[in-house]
Amino acid sequence: MQPVKTLRFLPIYRVGWFRDRGCPLVYMGGEVHYRRADHKSIRFQRLISRDLVIYKMLLLLSCLIFAGNSALLAQSVAIPTEPAPSATSVTTTNQDSSTSGILAELPKRYRAFSLGMGLEDLKKALAADDLFTFRGDRDVSLLPLSEQTLVETTGLSFIKRAFFQLKGGKVFIMAFTLNTDKIDHYSVFTTLVQKYGEPKELNPREAVWLSDTVRLSLERPLTVKYIDLQVFNTIVEASAVKESKEAVLRKEFLNDF
Repeated sequence: MQPVKTLRFLPIYRVGWFRDRGCPLVYMGGEVHYRRADHKSIRFQRLISRDLVIYKMLLLLSCLIFAGNSALLAQSVAIPTEPAPSATSVTTTNQDSSTSGILAELPKRYRAFSLGMGLEDLKKALAADDLFTFRGDRDVSLLPLSEQTLVETTGLSFIKRAFFQLKGGKVFIMAFTLNTDKIDHYSVFTTLVQKYGEPKELNPREAVWLSDTVRLSLERPLTVKYIDLQVFNTIVEASAVKESKEAVLRKEFLNDF
């Protein structure tokens, strides 16, 4: 007697093995059941709850696979980005931002000390400043050959030593050697650049800022120096004249042999 087959459409989740025909029992999303022909009725297997759970699991798995494929597709698509700024553009931007601000004029003064002040005023200012251990006239010396006066004193905290050079009784050079244990060269340099702009001269020994009347320099290892250019240039010119005269006299002396 030939078996009579019935068809019930369910999601494909099982593959049975048909013993009589020796092949898998799968039919396009349906499940094929065989019964004997002499059965009086067809009894459908109602496994709705189990089938529903399995169907939901398959649906969830499909969603996860779809989401993974979408993520891979999104990663494979090139996302346009803005090009990174070059070093030249960054430098130009920094220069523009630094020059756009109003730069301060080079100072003639540091704290209570200023270029052009007299010797007595300088001694009073040193005695009143807590950053210096001024000992009075013991820190004052005369330079008879150059007709100049030198005031040298020690400092406290950030300042290690200070030098004041006077010509004609007026200060024309102020130099402050800083304590490298408390402050570094880079901090001083960046502060001066922010206030007065980029230096006019820069070399391994010093950075120099210039105006018509003041020369401000940061010298290594760590000395800040203020110079009155009018007085300084006068001294340099006088020294050049003196050297030229000595050169002439030396030449005349050699010619006598």
